[in-house]
Amino acid sequence: MNVERLRILRELADRGTVGAVAVALSLTPSAVSQQLKLLSKEAGVALLEPDGRRLRLTDAGHALVLRADEVLGALHRATAEMESYSASPKGRVRVALFPSGAALLLPGVLERLRDSGTRVVARDEDLPASSVPALLADYDVVLTHRDDRAPATAAARIEVQSLMREPIDLVLPPSHSLASRQSVDLRELADEHWISVRGGFPVDDVLLSVAAATGVQPRVVQRINDFRVTEELVARGHGVALLPRYAVVHPALVRIPLSGVRAGRIYELATRPRARELPAVSAVVEAFEAEAARVHGNP
Repeated sequence: MNVERLRILRELADRGTVGAVAVALSLTPSAVSQQLKLLSKEAGVALLEPDGRRLRLTDAGHALVLRADEVLGALHRATAEMESYSASPKGRVRVALFPSGAALLLPGVLERLRDSGTRVVARDEDLPASSVPALLADYDVVLTHRDDRAPATAAARIEVQSLMREPIDLVLPPSHSLASRQSVDLRELADEHWISVRGGFPVDDVLLSVAAATGVQPRVVQRINDFRVTEELVARGHGVALLPRYAVVHPALVRIPLSGVRAGRIYELATRPRARELPAVSAVVEAFEAEAARVHGNP
């Protein structure tokens, strides 16, 4: 089977539509469709079937995507191994990170890799953990996060490694009647206005989990994904919020743990299977591990 056609099939599995594949590979949609038809002939079975106006993978198509991952991964590893015999750098690693995780870990990761020959090309992607499979179409490593009650993001074509747990605390203005407390029960905040993030992100998942555990339904009045904006709103008395412990930087805010419940988010690194066999990817993962250990040991 043609390797480039296998790559196109994998792109379709990752991106979902022929049009998206065409954009990603700088091809026309008709060229993508033609290459997929040729691949089906090479395989001797139908790899795709109509699904309304779109195409979806058949069972055979899904099976071949897994083998395409293996083939393309082996070629990538072979290239990296040959580069190790030359004077060329170890390579470029594309990394996607959620913004607050990037602020916490990326500077230290880049410092650890400064003289390694591994070049990190990083981009912030403010997307929920459910978007990891799509992100791995464009990135080698994805730093994501989830509520610590949620299942890990691992799947057949994804390997996930937990890096660290970050507690999520209640954040109040200093003038709040509960600001002097060592801990606060969510039931004491039943009448508060809450500032949360958009649905599907860990902070909101934590708020919903805590609400389910306590029976208190929070009254969310604003949904803001930028923690700096949330901090300013809380500091000026427009509501209260849950924020990740290491993300709070506003000097006027009071940070208090919730009592009686476990509230936190898990940092995870996602890659394609066996990606850590690539020296450059392994170096990046190890840098993230070391930086997470440093942060976690010095909250």
